[in-house]
Amino acid sequence: MIILGIDPGTATTGFGVIEKNKKGTWTALEFGVITTDKGLHDAERLHVLAHDLEEIIKKYKPAAAGVEKLYFETNVKTAITVAQARGTILLTLAQHSVPIYEFTPLQVKSTLTGYGSADKKQMQFMIKHTFGLQTTPKPDDAADALAIALCCANSIRRPR
Repeated sequence: MIILGIDPGTATTGFGVIEKNKKGTWTALEFGVITTDKGLHDAERLHVLAHDLEEIIKKYKPAAAGVEKLYFETNVKTAITVAQARGTILLTLAQHSVPIYEFTPLQVKSTLTGYGSADKKQMQFMIKHTFGLQTTPKPDDAADALAIALCCANSIRRPR
């Protein structure tokens, strides 16, 4: 089973693709970021995001996708652009009939570390350890996307 994890953003969207191997553990197949040029208009940036995400979906044909929910305390402008990116991501996944699971940062942290207030360093350590990686995935958005994919994989085993 292949799971896609997505950490939404307009400038940088993290993605992580994981697969259950024959031993029953999860392997990271690919991870990275989709970036958009800040000189482009919002609509053009969202188009780039949709196109690149569609290429990942076509390549891996995920059985499900985990997408991080919005969580912002103060910066409304950032929240709006991330919401636009999330909308583009959700639409692109739906157009390809990929089941969508959404998670808060707290849920992702709790799944990966058992502690909802884990910091970035703890999260990155667990990602590196869980997937047996030589180095911590960079940038942080890629590591976060792998964590979201793993959270999704664990959720699929349990009813929504």
